[in-house]
Amino acid sequence: MLGFWPCVWGYLFSRRGVPADPVEAAKVIVCLLAITSLVHAINCTWNDICDVDLDRKVERTKERPLASGRISIFAAWLFLLLQTAILLGILSLLNREAFACGLFGVFPLHTLYPLMKRWTYWPQIWLGIATGWGLPTTRLIFSPEDIADRTIWVLIIGNICWSINYDVICATQDREDDTQAGVKSATMILVSHLRLFLSLFATLFVGTLVYAGRATGQGAVYYVVSLAGAAAHLAWQLFTLDPEDRKDLQWKWKANPQIGFLVAAGLLGQMYITYL
Repeated sequence: MLGFWPCVWGYLFSRRGVPADPVEAAKVIVCLLAITSLVHAINCTWNDICDVDLDRKVERTKERPLASGRISIFAAWLFLLLQTAILLGILSLLNREAFACGLFGVFPLHTLYPLMKRWTYWPQIWLGIATGWGLPTTRLIFSPEDIADRTIWVLIIGNICWSINYDVICATQDREDDTQAGVKSATMILVSHLRLFLSLFATLFVGTLVYAGRATGQGAVYYVVSLAGAAAHLAWQLFTLDPEDRKDLQWKWKANPQIGFLVAAGLLGQMYITYL
C-alpha cells in the first residue's frame, strides 16, 4: 500500500480541488490499486531473487519462499517475466508522457533498488523515489501538460522523506542481522540519534504537504485531515517508538499506510465538500 497512496495523491492533486464524478473517481482508484498491487508483486519477486543469499542470514526473512528453498530461482524468474510482461502491456495503453514516466519507474528505479543496500547506506532515498514515482506517472495520465509542474517534484521529495522515516523504522528491527550480513542501511548511521533524524524527515515531509496544498489551492478540509492528520500520526510514531522492541518497530512500520490514507482522505473531502 505504500506505493499505492502516492498514485492516489497524484490523481487527486491533478484535480486541483475540482470534483470528479464519484463513480469515475472510484474506478480510477480501483484501477490504481490493481496496478500498484502488480508493481508490488513484481518488486517482491525481484527483491527476493536479488536478496536470496542475504535473506538466509536475517531472522525475519530466512523463511521467505526462495530463501527457504520452497520455490526455485528458475520458477521465480519465470513468474517475474510473466508479471513484467503484463505490466508493460498496461503501460503501453497510456499516453506518451505517462508511458515514458512509468517505464522509467520500472527501469531503472524499481530494478536497481534491491542492489542499493549493497552500494550505499542510504537505499531509502532510492526507495522513496521508486515508491513515489507512481505520483508523477498518475498525474501525467490525467494532465500530461503538468510534466513541468513543481508540485510533482516537491511531493517526490516529500515521499523520499516519508520513505526514509518508515524504512529506517523497519530496518532498525534487523540492524544486528544486517550488520553481520553486510547489508547497508541509514539505520546504522542514525541509530544513536534515531528520534532526532526521524523528526527531521517527518517535518520535511509535512512541509511538502503544506507546499502542495498551497500550490493547488486546497482548503480547510485538506489542512485538517491530510496535513494535521499526517503530522499527528508521525508524532505518535516518534514519541512512542521503542527502538529495542521488534514488535513495536514492526507495528509502527506497518502503520505507515494510514498516513497515505489520511492525505488521500483530506484531498477527497476537500474535493467533494462543495456537494454538501
